[in-house]
Amino acid sequence: MPEAGRADRAAGRVSMAQVAARAGVSNQTVSRVANDSPRVDPATRLRVEQAMAELGYRPNRAARALRTGRTQTLGLVAQTLATVGNSRMLQAVAESASARGYALTVVTLGDDGDIVRAFDRLHDQGVDGAIVLNEATALARGAAPAGIELVVIDSPPDDRFTVIGIDHAAGARLAVAHLKARGHATVHHLAGPAGSFAASERERGWREVAGSEAPEPLRGDWTAASGYTQGRVLAASDAVTAVFAANDQMALGLLRALADAGRRVPDDVAVIGFDDIADAADYRPPLTTVRQDFDALGEQAVQALVARIEAVAASDSVPPALTPPTLVRRATT
Repeated sequence: MPEAGRADRAAGRVSMAQVAARAGVSNQTVSRVANDSPRVDPATRLRVEQAMAELGYRPNRAARALRTGRTQTLGLVAQTLATVGNSRMLQAVAESASARGYALTVVTLGDDGDIVRAFDRLHDQGVDGAIVLNEATALARGAAPAGIELVVIDSPPDDRFTVIGIDHAAGARLAVAHLKARGHATVHHLAGPAGSFAASERERGWREVAGSEAPEPLRGDWTAASGYTQGRVLAASDAVTAVFAANDQMALGLLRALADAGRRVPDDVAVIGFDDIADAADYRPPLTTVRQDFDALGEQAVQALVARIEAVAASDSVPPALTPPTLVRRATT
């Protein structure tokens, strides 16, 4: 950086007037460049951007909010960030928001599940809109706030907000059909928690292919610990030869339970998970699973929310189609 630029930064926050003087333009032109207005000649825009870089100029979000009524901040509401799926979604949403020039404020519900308070906190912080993840979506349907644009990931259709997600039921059907094709007449299910839309849809897809005669599912809470606890029950029965686990973490606990019981995978019991988390290929044995594209979902969620905020054909827009999952064949089946 030129010495003059370092001196200007050392003197305090760089002003729009300083940028205008450095670039030889008016304050209004700098404002237009800072707000990405198309009404700026490309050569002039380049000169202003160079001056901004040299001086270390950062647009004042508070001032911009007063002018536009927007804070360029999105909210994200999650029941917890302890699950791999939610943390992956947070990463994807944060990267997509940043690429569009939006900051991100995250609120977790914790044990009390008070989504009204979560929405109040986001409203007090002036977010332009919010994304609601997975287990929190059922609560959002009962408390959708006025004044905050919402995109909900994994929910039944609702006119009050945009719903996106993957086709969980289709993914479960892929998993069970794969196990059936491997010769397993009965496919047991290690289901996710009650109240989770994703878990209920995966259970529905399992039932559609497994058949009404399939035994009732055992239920975990998405964690490997719950997979191990319920896996011990499954491992104790020689009748269990194939299990579809509703996520990869529970499948990991199941694999440990089967190993402790001396049951070999896939020779004695075939196992398939859901999500294709980063470590799934490093399980022992590597886990066959259903992949959902977290990065694509995060991008789609932010894109849909920004469209709602900026009223881009909001009244005429078609809800995004459910993203199809894919089957990833590895050694556990």
